[in-house]
Amino acid sequence: MTTQVRMYDGAPAGSPTAETLDEDRLSLPAWIYQDAEFLEAERELVFRPSWQIVCHLSDIPRAGDYHTLDFLGETICVIRGQDGVPRGFFNVCRHRAARLLDGSSGHCGSRVVCPYHAWTYSLNGDLIGVPERQEFSHMDLRRHGLAAVDLEVYRGFVFIRLGGNGPTVAEMMAPYDNELALYRLEDMVPLGRVTLRERAVNWKNVGDNYSDALHIRVAHPGLTRLFGQGYGVQSRGWVDKMWGALVETPSANLSERLYQKYLPDVEHLPPERKRLWSYYKLWPNIAFDVYPDQFDFMQSIPLSPTRTIIREIAYVLPDSRREMRAVRYLNWRINRKVSLEDKALIERVQHGMASRSYTVGPLGDSEVSLKSFGRRVRDLIPEARLNTRPGAGWFRRSNI
Repeated sequence: MTTQVRMYDGAPAGSPTAETLDEDRLSLPAWIYQDAEFLEAERELVFRPSWQIVCHLSDIPRAGDYHTLDFLGETICVIRGQDGVPRGFFNVCRHRAARLLDGSSGHCGSRVVCPYHAWTYSLNGDLIGVPERQEFSHMDLRRHGLAAVDLEVYRGFVFIRLGGNGPTVAEMMAPYDNELALYRLEDMVPLGRVTLRERAVNWKNVGDNYSDALHIRVAHPGLTRLFGQGYGVQSRGWVDKMWGALVETPSANLSERLYQKYLPDVEHLPPERKRLWSYYKLWPNIAFDVYPDQFDFMQSIPLSPTRTIIREIAYVLPDSRREMRAVRYLNWRINRKVSLEDKALIERVQHGMASRSYTVGPLGDSEVSLKSFGRRVRDLIPEARLNTRPGAGWFRRSNI
């Protein structure tokens, strides 16, 4: 039984040379999927310089609306300013480090007031009020505004970055921006709320599985009924892509068959995208599911070497048609089943990576996304080239 995968060679700059070809044909080693010190290295070298999605502009429509993100032990808040501009800050008072804003989202009015000592900040982060001001006669308020983080809005979605340099989200998504532009992402609104699902796996196992087209024929019978064996896979720069078009043969499964039958026409999409499902994975840990009827993001956030939170939500264009409401529900039913299948798969892999019999595995010619990901991890953390764990303290010593 062979899965037919259409492979397109979209190799980014820095493609493997003859000297690295053998390495490129191997998976990353198992030890880095369960090692606390490697996760420490990833926090500093992979995640702190990476862009992380927080919300959509439609989640913070008014001045004073905010959304928060818990990431790497930090809580970041994105607040819509009086001028309509979203800004990102560490959710920490500059006086005694109290948390300022509670919950995953809310509205703080025209200012941010610390619940501990009532230090007050404007929506653009300036410190504008300190009770008992005479106690701080030596202090320059201008130097104690909220600590800001980098923020970028890409097609309506708000991203933050804790530190570092590197390309913008727009630059990273550029190879596929013309495709995403067709879906009017800027006009979308949330469908439901953010959900958090914990998985007993390393965060890389989530992303590896998401970029793997070879397992679909074996492990996802529903997707195979919907798309046959014609999944495409591609890796270009910072983004991996998979896609499949709905087949005309009615599925034997009721939810899938009804989705095929009732998926309505989406006028602004070109013919080749009206019945196409596309998946885009942005380095290092964000996945976008793009359907004719909705758009989802899925974000894998590490909690420990073997525990990950998957953060996800769907967004849609306003559409009152009964057929559209129905297929969005059917989409959820279909993908909920796929999610449970993937949960079982990645837990199997995580368990197997603890075996002393496994170090690395061979990669097939079509596994271009896994190769691209492995290349980038090895470039950032050279110890990922080792099949076995180096001695304790390797990352700390390398940073002395």
